[in-house]
Amino acid sequence: MSHHSPNDLNAFWMPFTANRQFKKQPRMFVEADGMYYTTADNRKVLDGTAGLWCCNAGHKRPKIVEAVQKQVAELDYAPAFQMGHPKAFELASRLIDIAPDNMEHVFYTNSGSESVETALKIALAYHKARGDAGRTRLIGRERGYHGVNFGGISVGGIVNNRKFFGSLLTGVDHLPHTHLPDSNAFTRGQPEHGAYLADDLERIVGLHGAETIAAVIVEPMAGSTGVLLPPKGYLERLREICTKHGILLIFDEVITGFGRLGAGFGADYFGVKPDLMTTAKGLTNGVIPMGAVFATAEIHDAFMQGPENAIELFHGYTYSGNPIAAAAGLATLDTYREENLFERAAEMSSYWEEMLHGLKGLPHVIDVRNLGLIGAIELEPIAGKPTERAFNAFLECYDKGVLIRTTGDIIALSPPLIIEKQEIDRIGETLAKVLSQID
Repeated sequence: MSHHSPNDLNAFWMPFTANRQFKKQPRMFVEADGMYYTTADNRKVLDGTAGLWCCNAGHKRPKIVEAVQKQVAELDYAPAFQMGHPKAFELASRLIDIAPDNMEHVFYTNSGSESVETALKIALAYHKARGDAGRTRLIGRERGYHGVNFGGISVGGIVNNRKFFGSLLTGVDHLPHTHLPDSNAFTRGQPEHGAYLADDLERIVGLHGAETIAAVIVEPMAGSTGVLLPPKGYLERLREICTKHGILLIFDEVITGFGRLGAGFGADYFGVKPDLMTTAKGLTNGVIPMGAVFATAEIHDAFMQGPENAIELFHGYTYSGNPIAAAAGLATLDTYREENLFERAAEMSSYWEEMLHGLKGLPHVIDVRNLGLIGAIELEPIAGKPTERAFNAFLECYDKGVLIRTTGDIIALSPPLIIEKQEIDRIGETLAKVLSQID
């Protein structure tokens, strides 16, 4: 296949990108296969980030490609309101089969951001449906990332995602984040210290009154902020406090879902059951946008009152359960199962951990964190120039044929679950070389 790069990059306003810098020296991918991207100048780049945490089974997987091709020729679109098509129902059943055992229903969205908005709205409407309309407050967490819509940035805790956009949703409060570098630096897996941070929820309950709080939303492991792990006992304690006060617990599993930690979901990995779960990304292996909110029977059934011909939840999207996305989702689940990719991630995680912690002692490295097939290498910022050191590492790695992701001065890694040991070695060797060279 011959590929050419467009000669005018001006029209596309790129998301979360330094547009002017990018357009001076564009980095273009034109093909992908397995663990590798191909660039416009025909170099192979090892995908160390599974795209954006989403291509958990790697790229150009035959089953998924074929399913999408067949579906678009058969049923391209069907209305999602008051009409259905079989694959949306089949996929929902298949999702419930692999979900934590308290999850019994699925509401479709098109992205992680939409899944978060949906879960927050369901939480509010659930309390209202039960005659508990005073529960309107939402509790997020500092440094949390819950997508970029208004609900998500309100409960989220990433400063730049919030500060430009006005007053956001009212009635939102935040728990402290779980990053304790003084006591937990260079921990392998879950840190020992910090379960007590969950007790801050009791302080928030004391401040506002439990009867005003609808839900708490957290990522089981905070991803986009730079991989912050829950200390041992922390999620268990959050669950306990929410249960005690009748507050819904929402896990944002957009990153941790679909095998990333070596289990189906973070809820499985940590053994803590939320009331709602948001997913997207790995649901369709990143091939076509799709998200899903998982709900317990208790939440779903609270809406199934009143006259039978009445709409129970006034919410949804034109593309909820889109036929092509549903076909991609089914083929993605087949691929995960046939190749045992969740188990494979669990098996590879100790080799992955060794590689990451082997970077300790290199210049600028102030912390290394890992869980499942996720890693973070935190760098000492250049004085007065935050983010520059990590961004330089990103550019150098790209030149050396490895794709990494940076957030602030943290390098984040989340490779496809099909990664082989020699590819883990290559990521480690490339990072070691780059970190030894950059300023």
